[in-house]
Amino acid sequence: MMGEELSGLSIKYLQNLENQLEMSLRGVRSKKDQLLIDEVQERNQKNNLLHQENLELYKKVSLITQENSELQKKLYGTRELNGTNRNAFLTNNLDIGEDRSGPIVCLQL
Repeated sequence: MMGEELSGLSIKYLQNLENQLEMSLRGVRSKKDQLLIDEVQERNQKNNLLHQENLELYKKVSLITQENSELQKKLYGTRELNGTNRNAFLTNNLDIGEDRSGPIVCLQL
């Protein structure tokens, strides 16, 4: 109903109409809130799955780094690797090292 069409209606009818509008508006807001809550929960679940996958990948990289270090020790003994010997070892052009923030994977062409 448009505002002009309300002039001939009784106060009781207008109050009833107002109550219906408020109830409908509460229902719409409730539905919107529930949709937003569901979306946040879904994104949190996806975030948790990605975090778990990230941890697993980090563990795999750490294991490969450790294996790489052990192989280098077996190949070159306990002496310190210089750049020439290290590059000769990396025949597959894949280098996995570490810094303070964690493992680093460097691909060489």
